[in-house]
Amino acid sequence: MEDCDAVEVLICGAGAAGLTLAIDLARRGVSFRLIDRLAEPFAGSRGKGIQPRTLEVFEDLDVVDRIAAASGPYPPQRRHHVGGGHDEAQSFAITPPTADEPYRTPLLVPQFRTEAILRERLAELGQAPAYGRELRDFTQDAEGVTAQVAGPDGVATIRCRYLVGGDGGRSFVRRALQVGFPGRTLGVRAIVADIVLEGLTRDAWHRFDDGDMARQVAFCPLPHSRLFQLQAPIPPEGEPDLSVRGLQAFVDARIAGSGLVVREVAWASAYSMNARLADRYRVGRVLLMGDAAHIHPPTGGQGLNTSVQDAYNLGWKLGAVLAGAPDALLDSYEAERRPIAADMLGLATDLLEKAKQGDMRRGRDVHQMDLAYPSSLLSLDLTGRAAGVRAGDRAPDVPLQGAGGQPRRLFDLMRGPHWTLVGRGADAALPPPRAGLHSHRIGPGDAFRDVGDRLATAYGMADGDLLLIRPDGYVGAVLPAAQAARLEAYLAACLPA
Repeated sequence: MEDCDAVEVLICGAGAAGLTLAIDLARRGVSFRLIDRLAEPFAGSRGKGIQPRTLEVFEDLDVVDRIAAASGPYPPQRRHHVGGGHDEAQSFAITPPTADEPYRTPLLVPQFRTEAILRERLAELGQAPAYGRELRDFTQDAEGVTAQVAGPDGVATIRCRYLVGGDGGRSFVRRALQVGFPGRTLGVRAIVADIVLEGLTRDAWHRFDDGDMARQVAFCPLPHSRLFQLQAPIPPEGEPDLSVRGLQAFVDARIAGSGLVVREVAWASAYSMNARLADRYRVGRVLLMGDAAHIHPPTGGQGLNTSVQDAYNLGWKLGAVLAGAPDALLDSYEAERRPIAADMLGLATDLLEKAKQGDMRRGRDVHQMDLAYPSSLLSLDLTGRAAGVRAGDRAPDVPLQGAGGQPRRLFDLMRGPHWTLVGRGADAALPPPRAGLHSHRIGPGDAFRDVGDRLATAYGMADGDLLLIRPDGYVGAVLPAAQAARLEAYLAACLPA
């Protein structure tokens, strides 16, 4: 690995969070290096649920259709009874899209496919992860971070302005910073394995002895493959045999006489479930994200999704600060994302307790659509608004029509690394153009028309009001025409001069 003294960001960890951050920085023209200590990409299915809010993120990053093509719907849960027979139920809410929420149903896609698609998108932007590179040491000063990275050609020194640790639950970056990682081990150890299995249909998520932590085992068919994901709790002591022979013996012991045959093991792991949250997400010029900042049990599919959205929140803030915005903008990353992780940890832990009893139902609470930053310093909330979206809320989509006659969406105007400013009607006074801000007046005679007047009904906007949407799809402010002057001070704190 060659020395690089000019890189602006060094990202440690090329999982879903690291790849998301890399894509976001690449489209902003930020120089970075993305490294991972593994010799090759992660090959397992562990984080296999993509929630609706993450699908909105992936639309903005131009990968949502590829993710959808590689995915499938969550199959129904088929609980097999001892002695024969079964019952069946759909445990994940399947809800049709609406104008406000174009994605409302989680998708099932193995983690190795999600990350492969993100690497493909990153390659289109001219970048790639560097595998087999391990962060060994780093020091920071007022101007940046000096990192020592070991690779095939020895140890290289990389100088960067910011270091981001997305290097997993055992994060070297977090430990080097001496940031606490309190929480608890949840008393559940489990096997997860991707196997080729004969003897089960692929139209259901098969569950045996649900609710019996000593005997239960489940097999989830992974879409567009021959694989099933095997999941099962195991005793806390001893090392399980994860070979074909070992997993065959495991299945035979748990489901005697089933006739199931394990043909191949593509990937397998045994792990203990934890719920932990880092005390801090930022120490000077070093930041934490993803599993380095929070570890979830797998119930509810929150870990990968929370990690992706960490990166999506951090990317635009790093880009802005590197371009000249105040460094204090980065403090809002921890202020916004750490409470979200705490809430998701509570949700996932509660779902784990229910799963122990065989209750696998999942509703809107796992979709992450209602997460918001109402108390953030970046949420300019004006008192007296009687209805509609508030500052800090996720920005709903709105169907529009272009003056050329073609259907458009508010999400189309938002797509990209910029801020979006929308004025409702001819009386909306838009500020002068500036870098990083796309402004649109929406109404009769303008480039876009609000087909169903959703700016009024969903956003609570009156004629002349201004709507400011952050690059990560959250509302920064809804300003009445009389207070439009407050916009300049807000933008000065978030955008380069």
